[in-house]
Amino acid sequence: MQTRTLPTVDADAAAEARRQLAICNICGYCNGLCAVFSAAERRPRLADGDLDQLANLCHHCRSCLYDCQYAPPHAFAINLPRALARQRRQSYARYTWPRPLAALFTGGGLRAGLPAAGVVLAFTLAVVLAVPVEVLFGVHSGPGAFYQVIPFGVMTAGAALSLGFALLAVGMGLRRFRQATAATQPAGSPGSAAGRATLAVLTLDNQAGGGPGCADLDHHPSRLRRRFHHALFYGFLLCLASTLVAAARHHLLGEAAPYPLLSAPVLLGTAGGLGMLVGGLGMHWLRRREDPTPTDPDSRGADTALTWLLLAVAATGLALLALRGTAAMGLLLAVHLGTVLALFVLLPYSKMVHAVYRGAALWQDARERDGT
Repeated sequence: MQTRTLPTVDADAAAEARRQLAICNICGYCNGLCAVFSAAERRPRLADGDLDQLANLCHHCRSCLYDCQYAPPHAFAINLPRALARQRRQSYARYTWPRPLAALFTGGGLRAGLPAAGVVLAFTLAVVLAVPVEVLFGVHSGPGAFYQVIPFGVMTAGAALSLGFALLAVGMGLRRFRQATAATQPAGSPGSAAGRATLAVLTLDNQAGGGPGCADLDHHPSRLRRRFHHALFYGFLLCLASTLVAAARHHLLGEAAPYPLLSAPVLLGTAGGLGMLVGGLGMHWLRRREDPTPTDPDSRGADTALTWLLLAVAATGLALLALRGTAAMGLLLAVHLGTVLALFVLLPYSKMVHAVYRGAALWQDARERDGT
């Protein structure tokens, strides 16, 4: 059978991941820690697509590094979490659409963070220049207050265009990823595997580190990383639910925002924003105290940039809620919408895309287990 060969951004990353996984397949000591090792045994050829599948199946719990008898300073120098993190970052660039924008995945945190800051600054400056001062810093209240500063049509058009393009770009990247990582051996039904893959996404059980949790600092496992991921993930989903409920009230009931404090959109958005703050700050705290050995430095920069962007979305949203009846509302609305726009525009070109590829990897893994 022909080996699948992909355009490789960094051939060294693939060669090192392949070397380490070949040793892991022979050893088998870490097979109970997560799904990566059993999946690697099913893909012993370790073709380029296999490496990307395994790298995105890895949840970076890092337990295998501290359990490995061949970890540095052993001559084999097995540091699989770092090798897979590097391969994973390269895979984001490999499947990017349009391909020239893959450059956003190269380099450190500065390259990852500057585009987001640029979008926020550009949108905020555009609002400041376009809206009269007396309107921007006026006190607006009641239904439709937000639209007195930024018209509803401008908000919806900006969201639809940016999110629509982002979803198209992500969809194209996902199509390429699935084609490249498809199993060469028989696989089970896509439908029967979907439920288990969805459950794995919702519970993050692959981040359990074999049971006791992620190795956040040397050999000391904890469940904090998993809990903070849950807070960030479910907080984001609650904010999305808030937006959908608000859209339904606007279009179906004719009720314009802002809504009362005890309304469903506000309660959902407040709970979601607080969850994102807890999760984001928790992840940042863990990142500052973690052992850097199992982490790819360039991946760390992208992680940090995304965390700060999500924190900015949550913090500006909560600030807008708290001060929406004051003269600060107009400027806060511009900054908040700017951070949301940055999240939408950069969704296919930031660490945010890992959720899509990881979900696809979990689904493919569930299919392969059904076929064995």
